[in-house]
Amino acid sequence: MKTLTYKIIDGKSNGYLALLGILGLFVLGGAAAFFFMEHSGHWASGMTNQIVWGVPHVFAVFLIVAASGALNVASISSVFNRKLYKPLAPLSAVLSVTLLLGGLTVLVLDLGRPDRLIVAMTEYNFKSIFAWNMILYNGFLAIVGVYIWFMLERKMNKYSRYAGFVAFFWRLLLTTGTGAIFGFLVARQAYDAAIMAPMFIIMSFAYGLAIFIVVTIASYSWTNRPLGDVIFERLRKLLGVFIGAVFYFVAVYHLTNLYATEHHGVERFILLDGGIYTQLFWIGQVIIGMLIPLALIFHPALSKSRNALVVASILVVIGGLAQMYVTIIGGQAFPLDMFPGKIVESSFFDGGINSYIPSLPELALGIGGFALSLIMIALAVKILRLLPADLSDAEISPHHKA
Repeated sequence: MKTLTYKIIDGKSNGYLALLGILGLFVLGGAAAFFFMEHSGHWASGMTNQIVWGVPHVFAVFLIVAASGALNVASISSVFNRKLYKPLAPLSAVLSVTLLLGGLTVLVLDLGRPDRLIVAMTEYNFKSIFAWNMILYNGFLAIVGVYIWFMLERKMNKYSRYAGFVAFFWRLLLTTGTGAIFGFLVARQAYDAAIMAPMFIIMSFAYGLAIFIVVTIASYSWTNRPLGDVIFERLRKLLGVFIGAVFYFVAVYHLTNLYATEHHGVERFILLDGGIYTQLFWIGQVIIGMLIPLALIFHPALSKSRNALVVASILVVIGGLAQMYVTIIGGQAFPLDMFPGKIVESSFFDGGINSYIPSLPELALGIGGFALSLIMIALAVKILRLLPADLSDAEISPHHKA
């Protein structure tokens, strides 16, 4: 592989300024939604005392999970010494940080009392998985920050692989901790499963890589920089493998639940009788998020199309949001099994399906967090030398064996 030249983008075109403007409007919309709910109280949202995690949590958890997966390319280059991925490692690492910051921003602003974060930062209950995640999130930002420094500072390049090893294992811990939030909630039948932790890890691989592909292809296409077929083919096949793995874990999760009689109720709710949750599962999660992207990636007539890969990646993101909605909100909508084997009825909605209708401020806050992540990466490629000027096959050596 030849020595590559990294250059910032010009960032003066009308298209770039328009992109920043559009994303900025969504960020302002998210800020306005936060101030509205903060001033009015959370009654202005669609959340209730039964559904305590709403749409903002869907976006927040999705972005946090995707942040881990966005580090895929950097991890493959450092940990597994695949040199073909090394040119895009800095972009991969910076994107992971921006996605995590966007997700945490939504999470903090959705607390109702953001000042309570100080309590979570200063007083730790190590029996709580939430306390563990405070350490994991901050640790990820610090470790990946050092990793980016080592990659961008020529004098520190020799240490970048060691930082990459630490970042790789920390990202696995982070995603395991996020999945464990749900896996440890034994009171919710839709959550109580050890497979949640590894399933969240493989979900992160697919979601993060999908966003990385869209950002990479857009960056090179909009700046008229060469991007060869070798990199394109590797990313395409890698995304297909990760989507297939997500499909496998989702199938195992539901089949395992169907095997246990105590979970038949929640499985019937999600797979058959759950209304919007059933529709989001089959149409959003399975068809849009898995089957169509797999067809776009592996169909012989479409496998060489970059537009098809971009569409597949966007559909993976949409399917991922649907999956998070079904997991987070659908899991809360199904009633708690407070007394197994007994029918519980009261004026407090015990034993009934909990209703939830997302409000406009919730949607604005979640989308604003996503836009914040994208605007940060758009500014990063202008300020930092993250993108090689030329990634054509001739430059990266098409005969190189990664």
